[in-house]
Amino acid sequence: MVLHAIMIPTSLGPLPFFDLCIEACFKGITVTFVNFDFIQHMISKAGNSNSGDVVLFSKAQQSGLDIRYATISDGLPLEFDRNLNFEEWVQVLLTEFPARVDEFIEKTIKRDPSLISFIVADTYAWQATIANKYNLVSVYFWTEPALVFSLNYHTDLLKEHAHYPCKDDIEEDINYLPGVDSISTRDIMPYLKEIGINNYGVQSYVNGIEAIKNVDFVLHNTVQELEPETLSALNEIQSITPLVPLNFSKNLEKTTITNSLWSESDCTQWLGSKPPGSVLYVSFGSLVQTNKQVVEEIAHGLLLSEVNFIWVSRSGPVSSDDTDVLLNGFEDEIKDRGLIIPWCDQIMVLSNPAIGGFLTHCGWNSILESIWCGVPMICYPVTFDQPTNRKLVVDDWKIGISLCDGTLVNRENVAVKIRNFMHGTSSEGLKREITKVGAILCNATQIGGSSENNFEQFIRDLKAKINTGSSNP
Repeated sequence: MVLHAIMIPTSLGPLPFFDLCIEACFKGITVTFVNFDFIQHMISKAGNSNSGDVVLFSKAQQSGLDIRYATISDGLPLEFDRNLNFEEWVQVLLTEFPARVDEFIEKTIKRDPSLISFIVADTYAWQATIANKYNLVSVYFWTEPALVFSLNYHTDLLKEHAHYPCKDDIEEDINYLPGVDSISTRDIMPYLKEIGINNYGVQSYVNGIEAIKNVDFVLHNTVQELEPETLSALNEIQSITPLVPLNFSKNLEKTTITNSLWSESDCTQWLGSKPPGSVLYVSFGSLVQTNKQVVEEIAHGLLLSEVNFIWVSRSGPVSSDDTDVLLNGFEDEIKDRGLIIPWCDQIMVLSNPAIGGFLTHCGWNSILESIWCGVPMICYPVTFDQPTNRKLVVDDWKIGISLCDGTLVNRENVAVKIRNFMHGTSSEGLKREITKVGAILCNATQIGGSSENNFEQFIRDLKAKINTGSSNP
């Protein structure tokens, strides 16, 4: 039986979906990857292509993987700033975009009724309704840690204990969630607190978790050994929760994808001039916006710390129309000790021997990449799932430290934290721990590893589901 997946990422950061697509194709699944046309436009622009003809999976296709590619409009103009107007964009995704997907699926089935076996999507779990309409199997791809999934999934329990919405100024332990030993209210996602309750976009996201209960399968972008109790508990309430590995370990040169949303700078020569482990990599990701005062305090802290650093400072980390986010004269002051770049290949930089640490906003992709490359983290979470991710990194796995311990960002404290992190007595312990966690991630992706076994089981269960008549034969 040849399985055919329609994969449709609906978040602003589709990178985990690229990895899932490649992984599925390695398992013999034919994939049609359906990207937003504005994402395709950004990728083509980053690749200096005015014609929009950058083909994301060309190298993978050349290596023999059966990947088809299509784009679809979300209903908004290409130039519309979805990050700056997040709530408006989410409303369009919830009210108008599903009909566009429905139309795409209908046309695809008319061309070949046997072509589609299942639909994979993320974020809002609308795929179950469309899958049921066309007798297809529905798969939800959860791109954050299982802990965050559990908190979202159990908002009914949080509500019973007056922790949803959680009062912003209280600090209590939550110790009643299945598979979660204990978590402080300070570490739960901001959108579960009073401060985020009136945000239409994030509340639609929370409410959409309920729809996940209607899908056939849930894939988690994590590793069983890193979150065993949480995943085991989730397995008992969901029909199946197989795990998928990131595609770090398989034939990367053959399947490399042109997927950057911004033009990348090559830091190789500059890094080559620095001693091993001496450079701090600083990046707050592709989407996160933070306070300009925070950026300035971190900049001063870096100067005071006197460590070597690379800072990815794209336009828009403070607001989408603010491109002057660093201090006037900052680049003159740092001289050869620092390098300011707009964007880079993060895996390539993190894997460079000169990198000794990562100052991160704690996005889940960045955490996994840092673990894979064996780079300890200084955590400064900003929003979304990041405070909860910080708990995993700092408190549970002990592979990083917090930049601030519940206090305002202060340049002197930042400098002390950075110096101790890069050169202090705790640095060796962090390196030992992240080496252990990195080995767990690596072993899970190998033949016989937990992620490989779980993905194989998912395919067997998927075929069984299709054979019982739940999908087109």
